[in-house]
Amino acid sequence: MKKISIVSPCFNEEDNVTVCHEIVRQLFEGELSGYHREHIFVDNCSTDGTVDILRGIAKDDPAVKIIVNARNFGVFRSTFNGLRFSTGDATLVMLPVDLQDPPELLPDFVKLWEQGYQVVAGARSDRQEGLLMRSTRKIFYRIVNRLSDFEISPDVGEFQLLDRKVMDALLKHKDQYPYIRGLIASCGFKRIIVPYTWVERKRGKSKHDLYTLVDQALNAIFAFTRAPMRACTIAGLLISSLSIGFSLLSFILYFVDPNLAPRGITTIIISLFFLSGIQLLFIGTLGEYVTSISNQVRGGPMVIESELVNVPTSPAPSSRDTD
Repeated sequence: MKKISIVSPCFNEEDNVTVCHEIVRQLFEGELSGYHREHIFVDNCSTDGTVDILRGIAKDDPAVKIIVNARNFGVFRSTFNGLRFSTGDATLVMLPVDLQDPPELLPDFVKLWEQGYQVVAGARSDRQEGLLMRSTRKIFYRIVNRLSDFEISPDVGEFQLLDRKVMDALLKHKDQYPYIRGLIASCGFKRIIVPYTWVERKRGKSKHDLYTLVDQALNAIFAFTRAPMRACTIAGLLISSLSIGFSLLSFILYFVDPNLAPRGITTIIISLFFLSGIQLLFIGTLGEYVTSISNQVRGGPMVIESELVNVPTSPAPSSRDTD
């Protein structure tokens, strides 16, 4: 029998983990009864009773694996590390335990995978969220797609079923701060998109605040394109050319007619603040790239685990280990 793996990141989700496990288990006792199940819960150092509940579930269900992080490493790093322990023939990259992405779609995903699609991507065509957030997401993805060499669908997240071959390609990336949906898109392979409704969370509180969303957006932009630095270079050349032209014009006008030449402290102050602002913007952009490079060069483990339950002490072997 083929095995389907599901990775579920969680942080302080004691109200949701039991429900998530039970729904997935029932799917494999029903429509997916012809497949083995592997459900990997990745806990980001919860401070409530989440880990204790997961231990109880894993004690009674050997198909459940638990990875407990030594601290909160963020949802993407935590999830990517969980993928390294996946042993399934196909893997559902992320099924958050809040169930905003519907697990009921998994049987449909598996059917499409069996038909030959190597990436079955769920698309949040209808989001039960505010107009401001929807508009912000559309603007962000429009920017990313214009700057990158490949397209990232604005409605596709990490709720995707990947064939083992795609998983092996994905796990070859050594990114310290992986933007998973972007990495999947960069791999290619035969893909189909399945639309669904992204529902509101029923229990608990979302852990994604504004800072986290902005951090993810900047990570995506600076990880997949050099366009910001190229834009800074072009803008710098343009502004330098305009400044030189303005200086030459002022010099010529002064000798033609001193009254025509711009003068006064106001002109100097405006020019100074404008150019200083541009320089700070460019330095900040350069700093983002330097920081990203520094994180990659320093290396080290992406995530440090404090506890593994029903999990081998090292990630599952795959074809990448024999490359």
